[in-house]
Amino acid sequence: MLFSSLQFILAFLPAFLLLYYLVPHKWKKQVLLLGSILFYCAGSIYSFGIYSASIIINFGFNKMLVRNKEIDPQLPQNVLDNLLSKRKRRRALLMVLIVLWNVCLLGLFKYWSFFAHTVNTVAGIDYLPILDLKLPLGISFYTFQVLSYQIDCYRETVEKPASLLDFAVYMTMFPQLISGPIVRYTTIAERLESPRVNLNGLESGMKNFVLGLGLKVLLANQIGTLWNSIQISGAESISTPIAWLGAVAYSMQLYFDFWGYSVMAIGLGQMIGYKMPQNFKNPYIATSVSDFWRRWHITLGSWFREYVYFPLGGSRCSKGKMIRNLFLVWILTGLWHGAGWNFLIWGITLFTLIAMEKLFLGKVFQRLPILGHLYVMILMPVTWVVFAIQELPVLLQYLGRMAGYGSCNVAAANQQLLRYLGQYWWLLVLGVFFMTPVPINFFKEKNRKWYMMFVMFAIFWFSVYEIYVGKNNPFLYFGF
Repeated sequence: MLFSSLQFILAFLPAFLLLYYLVPHKWKKQVLLLGSILFYCAGSIYSFGIYSASIIINFGFNKMLVRNKEIDPQLPQNVLDNLLSKRKRRRALLMVLIVLWNVCLLGLFKYWSFFAHTVNTVAGIDYLPILDLKLPLGISFYTFQVLSYQIDCYRETVEKPASLLDFAVYMTMFPQLISGPIVRYTTIAERLESPRVNLNGLESGMKNFVLGLGLKVLLANQIGTLWNSIQISGAESISTPIAWLGAVAYSMQLYFDFWGYSVMAIGLGQMIGYKMPQNFKNPYIATSVSDFWRRWHITLGSWFREYVYFPLGGSRCSKGKMIRNLFLVWILTGLWHGAGWNFLIWGITLFTLIAMEKLFLGKVFQRLPILGHLYVMILMPVTWVVFAIQELPVLLQYLGRMAGYGSCNVAAANQQLLRYLGQYWWLLVLGVFFMTPVPINFFKEKNRKWYMMFVMFAIFWFSVYEIYVGKNNPFLYFGF
């Protein structure tokens, strides 16, 4: 079920909120769990079966991980040290098993076919079977979410481990279940016991939900038709200006699509009394690629910093080790997004750009921020093309067109470019405007003004109309 579907907007959400607000406080968690199960099953019962098994197994692992047997401090020191050492080894082994279980489950469904196909191609025979496994919805997101909880418990930064009900609610909460943001348990633990449900939260949440809906339906979907049209034309028949126009269009589509989802998730969280973390912070005003990725998909970047980059030593080590740490983070980031050579190339590309910034380019951009802005605006569309096109021959041909290589029918290409600009210029201008902080700052400042209700009303029903006439698409990040 999509947030931007009539089934969700006009049926599921009103019915859920009505029941959620009517039941006594002590039953709200149960209603949230039931609603989340129904939401997930509407998308895929197959996925929910796998997800449920993973939740139960992870909870069992966690009970063993956090189990503490009291040790008598009066025991002889050598006996006490031996018991503490055994407990430490047991917990470390359990943590390894937990990581292996979750990573292998993710790897089986998301990466096995890619791995087997690559091995078979290199070997020249069908050495490994290609398993036709359907990717469970949101598996990349909930794998990282459960790992964050397990690692926090291992580090003993979780004050009170979750009960089965709390753990199930945390893992299945429908506002962020499919595409994030990746929420840490410590962020919402207090709200699980006492969600702040009130009319102010409902009003603010509805406004954020409508804002996100507009970003998705009225911007992302509409701009996405330009990218789709250019793709259909084929990389071999487009000119360099059209190739760049397509790259810009996809950059905008991906941003408004995922940002829209995140704002809708924040709004839904507010409606039910939970605070979801911010996931985007005007990435296209960044002055470097590093700065861009501190602003884009913030919860994913935070996850990799907290659980991979910092434990490896982060930047507080030699330059060689820092480069190694960055390389591992961006290889994993690329693989997390998808099983394909283009995602590996994308991760390596971003690693190279960020490593150069860490070594010397960052100082240049600090002195000349306008140069950094231009650098980001030129390079990010190129990286998104690598992200978008999975077939390597097509990707190379498209990048070649962007670089000016290849020939095409100039007159036809110019006519096609003018047609695209005539049809989409206003959407592109609107997209550039919404990439700046001005619209969101205006929304935050004027949120309580009386006329904002009319603005929200117009955005909502215009979006509903666009969905009704069939101009709606799944969120792009559902594929990851």
